[in-house]
Amino acid sequence: MQSSGSAQPTESTQPETATPSKRKKKRPRRRLRRALFVTLSVVVVLALAAVGFGTWTVTRSFPQRSGEITMSAPKGGNAGLRAEVTVQRDSRGIPTITAESSADLFFAQGFVHAQDRFWEMDFRRHMTAGRLSELFGESQLGTDKFLRTLGWHRIAEKEAAALPPETLAYYQAYADGVNAYMQERQGAGLSLEYAVLGLQNADYTPEPWTPADSIAWFKAMAWDLRTNIEDETERALLAQKLDASTLNALYPEYPFAEHPVILADDPAGAAVVAETKKSAEAAAAEPGQGDATQDGTDATSAVSLSVAEGATNEQLAMAEGLTPLNDLVEKVDALVASQGEGIGSNSWVVGGEYTDTGKPLLANDPHLGAALPSVWTQMQLRCKTVTTECPFDVAGFSFSGLPGIVIGHNQQVAWGFTNLTTDVADLYVERISGDTYWQDGKEHPIESRNETIVVAGADDVQLEVRSTKHGPIVSGLTPDFTEIAKNPRIGQGTGSAEKAVEPESDAAITTDEYALSLRWTALDVTTTAEAIFKLNTATDFTQFRAAAKLFDVPAQNLIYADVEGNIGYQAPGKLPIRGAGDGWLPQPGWNSAYDWQGFIPFEDQPTTYNPKSGYIVTANNAIVNDDYPYFLSRDWDYGYRAARIVELLEGHIKDGPVTAADMAEIQMDNQFPARKSLQQAYADVSVDDDGANTAIKMLEEWDGQNDPDSASAAFANVLWNSITEQMVDELDVTVPRSSQSRFAVVFEQQLNDPDSKWWQSAQHGNASNRQEFFELAAKQAYEELVKLQGDNPKNWNWGKLHALSLTSGTFGQSGIAPIEWLFNRGPYPVGGGSGVVNATGWSLDDGYETTTVPSMRTVMDPSDWDASTWQNLTGQSGHAFHPNYTDQTEGWTRDEQYTWAYSSEAVKDVTNDTLTLRPATK
Repeated sequence: MQSSGSAQPTESTQPETATPSKRKKKRPRRRLRRALFVTLSVVVVLALAAVGFGTWTVTRSFPQRSGEITMSAPKGGNAGLRAEVTVQRDSRGIPTITAESSADLFFAQGFVHAQDRFWEMDFRRHMTAGRLSELFGESQLGTDKFLRTLGWHRIAEKEAAALPPETLAYYQAYADGVNAYMQERQGAGLSLEYAVLGLQNADYTPEPWTPADSIAWFKAMAWDLRTNIEDETERALLAQKLDASTLNALYPEYPFAEHPVILADDPAGAAVVAETKKSAEAAAAEPGQGDATQDGTDATSAVSLSVAEGATNEQLAMAEGLTPLNDLVEKVDALVASQGEGIGSNSWVVGGEYTDTGKPLLANDPHLGAALPSVWTQMQLRCKTVTTECPFDVAGFSFSGLPGIVIGHNQQVAWGFTNLTTDVADLYVERISGDTYWQDGKEHPIESRNETIVVAGADDVQLEVRSTKHGPIVSGLTPDFTEIAKNPRIGQGTGSAEKAVEPESDAAITTDEYALSLRWTALDVTTTAEAIFKLNTATDFTQFRAAAKLFDVPAQNLIYADVEGNIGYQAPGKLPIRGAGDGWLPQPGWNSAYDWQGFIPFEDQPTTYNPKSGYIVTANNAIVNDDYPYFLSRDWDYGYRAARIVELLEGHIKDGPVTAADMAEIQMDNQFPARKSLQQAYADVSVDDDGANTAIKMLEEWDGQNDPDSASAAFANVLWNSITEQMVDELDVTVPRSSQSRFAVVFEQQLNDPDSKWWQSAQHGNASNRQEFFELAAKQAYEELVKLQGDNPKNWNWGKLHALSLTSGTFGQSGIAPIEWLFNRGPYPVGGGSGVVNATGWSLDDGYETTTVPSMRTVMDPSDWDASTWQNLTGQSGHAFHPNYTDQTEGWTRDEQYTWAYSSEAVKDVTNDTLTLRPATK
């Protein structure tokens, strides 16, 4: 059998060692093995280029897609297949799996996922378990320590044990399918990556798949969509050096007056809370309604649970030479296909009163890190006869390694996701005395555990993991966390830098040092692993909400449409009720008044059904305004994408009726958020440089679209980079420009004040007033673009400047060119940008290359599921050189969406290959 590769690892997944069979090695020998590995790698690539051997080595892991395979039961697992299963694939390799029972259906899904992407699955489970060093050696120790500290896989094991028997059986059947595939293939027969891995780690053999390996991926996605940990960390460090007004200016409030909230018809959530109060007695009488309470009872048990299961750092010592937080976060982000600005999503639904079909239309495009292969796989899971025992007929996008469908539709309903962007993680400053920490004037023991990290080619590494009641202690793992603990500024109010104060001294507390702990919902045992199957089988809005209630983490905006013409929205998730603070800055862990007081009852969480507006738009913008009775966040996306989608959608509604093509067109809109502000700023600016003046004239005439062939867009974005860099020049502290949407608000707010201190710049030239500031930025932007694309504006091109390179997350980042050539593809010119609906994100001051993308796009049509359309970033296969490895990428750059065959007849019409899986005869 065969498999594939994906996910994203650290900057240097290649270890400095070769064979790991003997761990005690001297460093000169490691360098020798490194040189040998590089040499062997070159030889391997040359060999692969040879006729015959190269073809055999590359293609031996390609999956069998037609004919028959007799499936023996996997060793150590449950029973194998009970009856025949058919796997039909279209020309792009998209499978439709048809089975007679749920057990056979998920067995086959595990088998097919392993066929296409086993390397990706194997790599991901090592990442979520903090075991990358087992694969790649010492280069991954920093990442493994961080991930062991968070303890994702340990929590996933507890979640698996807590699943209802029926749900656990689904995960076990899936694991059995994966393991059945592994019984048939080994080494490079699984994937080309194993041939390369064998050059440095020849003794490695994949172990059997388990349900916890699947469930742990939810933790990785929760990390990917964790929202504001970096914002809180940035502010905590900046608060040590910046005054309150400057810090507030850098992190302005959400512009409610200009940009929409998701609950547009009820921005205070009044209807939700009123309905909850009306049905309070009935809800209290129902079993299980006390799971999420406003008092501290359930919250206390949840906190205690996270303490027992949470992980901490190996020591509290203020160590030197640690990986900076941003670098470490980028490494972990890379592992889960998330890096740089732009993580989020667009999703909206339009009611049938405005569409050409008379039924709703639902669009979704999740924004994640650019990954090769794409983080998504596409699939249909079909019970031959839909019954209570086998209730599935669902199609859409899933993750390799995870049973079920994450985003998609069944016969009755469709759903989409965007990140909720609520604040579900807080940093706590702890007062530490040896092996105890203080709270409410009392000492409490720090809980600890010891873990062993196995390192390929080196000795095992011991890790001490420590935690308080709030969760893992993370100071000591990164300089940023350590610096916050060394010189803490704590938040004591609601989103105001004036409350960034030093901790008060307390003579009764003997504190040796401060430490920083992390309270995060994903470090609790949750029920998301069960929610997927409830979502897949929901037939109406009530069942949809019941599934959403189980979807604890990551917290998501869920939108809904059904064949009856209804549309809806639900904000699920474990959403904390905070005490005295709001998490804008680290909280004082020694005062229980700042502990979480529980979780917002599901019945009080924002929801709407068939709103008067006739549409619902979610784009990581504010869900409700500040009149909502619970605090949710102050770190929303600033709403440019949401405002633009609403503007375009209302235009299509006015011109009516709205079509699926209109929905897809909106997904590709390239309007730059700061366009009006930039044009206002340069309305009367000219400089003593003809070339720069020509560029300024181009900006004046620009339509604001970041189209790939636009010269004006190229200049505008380079100018934007220059302006934001100059704005933070004079603050005497490094200010991360981590959100272009946030800086667009900052720029707009300062623009009308000619005397603002933000118009002073000396480090990159002399500017003492606003006019000089803009002149300087224009000249520097022009000079930079000339260096990048020449002095002829006709040759400037945003698509090439902003190109997307698809990089395999493992060996594609090895630093060895011949190996990288095997797995990487591109670059591909693309339009869009950060804060743009076509969200091809890039990082300020880090080049203009695309790093985050709409990882897939879809428009679902309940009037005719076969008329729905989709596109994936890369392709179905994770096998380098397979025809389906990147066969969708060119179309993705042009928004070439494909018809989504769903009915039996439509699937039959597009089927290219049919594989029959047969149970072994007894």
